Amino acid sequence: MKAQIQVSRPFNFRLWLALPFIVMTLMLLVDPGPLDVAISNLFYQPGEGFIGRHSFFLEDILHDRAKQAVIVIGVLAIVGFLLSLLPTRLRVYRRSLGYLVLAMALCTSLVTPLKALTNVHCPWSLQQYGGDQVHTPLLGVRPPSDKAGRCWPGGHASSGFSLLALFFLLRDRRPRAARTALIVALTLGAIFSIGRTMQGAHFMSHNLWTLLFDWCISLLCYRLILYRQPPSLDASRSLYGDVQHGAV
Repeated sequence: MKAQIQVSRPFNFRLWLALPFIVMTLMLLVDPGPLDVAISNLFYQPGEGFIGRHSFFLEDILHDRAKQAVIVIGVLAIVGFLLSLLPTRLRVYRRSLGYLVLAMALCTSLVTPLKALTNVHCPWSLQQYGGDQVHTPLLGVRPPSDKAGRCWPGGHASSGFSLLALFFLLRDRRPRAARTALIVALTLGAIFSIGRTMQGAHFMSHNLWTLLFDWCISLLCYRLILYRQPPSLDASRSLYGDVQHGAV
């Protein structure tokens, strides 16, 4: 009898978790503010404001409708997971659907409390862009203000980057589809990020933080829920000997 053990494809967790943490540390040590301002200036016209502030496409299509499309994916995942708890054909996908629901939920729900905690103002609220707020670094002291900032990290970008969970969901069984999912998630997240930057809703680094958070969340959930480490060499030899003697 042939023993079949379902294992995951090799993945260097230490490397792909360390890299985003290194980038986060660098952004805390070296203020990305000057680069943020330089990028946002490309989309700002003095006296008129940000070129995308009142764009129908950027606000109604790329922001509202696109976010709704991602919400539909999340709702379908939740429905699928609930059905997998019943004696249906989806029960074999219970773990996978549970992972998808958890990872996407954490990616998108993390944004709101962080916005409230950090009190970072949007570019369109800053003095250099016609607002009345002072631009301060992420870890800087905020001047007293009657208006709370709610712009770090990027919320809309998380709608696209939360789909990184699809990459980890598919990587062990459908590597080609997983690579496609990775490209789609990164592309959507980048497009959402650029769109909101054009509107003055976020600095680009706000969205980069979102990407790093969502990658780490999806990766850690994958490690805890879906990843199946190959058996050790000794265990493999023992299993092989049992198979040879008909014990398995």
